[in-house]
Amino acid sequence: MNRQHLRNVRYLALKELHSLRRDPIMLVLIIYAFSMSVYVAATAMPETLHKAPIAIIDEDHSQLSRHILDALYPPHFLPPVLITPAELDARMDAGLDTFALHIPAGFQRDVLARRAPVIQLSVDATRMSQAFTGSGYLQRIVQDEVNAFVSRDRAVTGVPVELALRARFNPELNPAWFGGVMQIINNITMLSIILTGAALIREREHGTLEHLLVMPVTPFEIMAAKVLAMAAVVLFASGFALNVVVRGLMGVPIEGSLPLFFFGTALHLFATTSLGIFLATLARSMPQFGMLLLLVLLPLQMLSGGSTPREGMPEMVQAVMLAAPNTHFVMLSQAILYRGAGLEVVWPQLLSLAVIGSALFMFSLARFRQALAAMA
Repeated sequence: MNRQHLRNVRYLALKELHSLRRDPIMLVLIIYAFSMSVYVAATAMPETLHKAPIAIIDEDHSQLSRHILDALYPPHFLPPVLITPAELDARMDAGLDTFALHIPAGFQRDVLARRAPVIQLSVDATRMSQAFTGSGYLQRIVQDEVNAFVSRDRAVTGVPVELALRARFNPELNPAWFGGVMQIINNITMLSIILTGAALIREREHGTLEHLLVMPVTPFEIMAAKVLAMAAVVLFASGFALNVVVRGLMGVPIEGSLPLFFFGTALHLFATTSLGIFLATLARSMPQFGMLLLLVLLPLQMLSGGSTPREGMPEMVQAVMLAAPNTHFVMLSQAILYRGAGLEVVWPQLLSLAVIGSALFMFSLARFRQALAAMA
């Protein structure tokens, strides 16, 4: 590529940035996706048990039942509400309680006599995530309180094995550390495809693409300018979200090298912006482009390993998704940002992104040339 080609790409890229600046809808989408969206995704993880309403039916009124009651406190649960058995069904039907713990009369006496008493836990299972997580929390809390109470009442023998838990990379087991970073990763993929595709369709609808065809520029220069401009916008926005929102506002520590992460992000954007151009050549209007996005983005994000581990997917799905750029980008991002991995660990993902990006760019360029030839 000679100096004139580089100059043309630079001018066309500046034109794309000016066009984006005059599009308030896209600007609002970019700002929201890399600010409020990241914060909401990090602080409102659906599987997190947070301030769950719970009611207690205490028919024992013993020291042990009070210990169990005192163990239920925020932020996992709201302060427990003491109710009678007659109020249980009505409160659950009204959705006032997610959990209702029924401690029967004589519970402490039966525990000390080793009669294996039963505590009933009623759960509103329509609140799926809280019901599943909260049931495990309550079972562990009740068991711990009973064991602690019994150990004070009688001499107990120690267990022969003690499990020492060491939570690496997220010692607080804080879901916000995972949610915020993964939202940035998903939004990088989404926005890069949307911005490049919308830029091409916008020019086609406004008739400015025909003007470019009569200018001394090549299809390669037009496409390279769109890829370069939109990748730069998403790269800058992701840097803002990672440093200001995730590290600054939420206090999430970043372990690895940010320059290495942004280098991998640039390779990923090279692939996804090319994919956006390809989808825009298939669609004739923005509504059609939106429908294509639904067919592409959902599988990309759900099967990339960001939502669920790839090891739990069918082997065929794992093999097919190796052709998707964001599969390697998720692996690379988690290794760098969570585990502090260096180049010696993530170079296979970087190489894969470079190969996939080059293939997508060449394939999209061929399709773009065909679309321009049809317009001429």
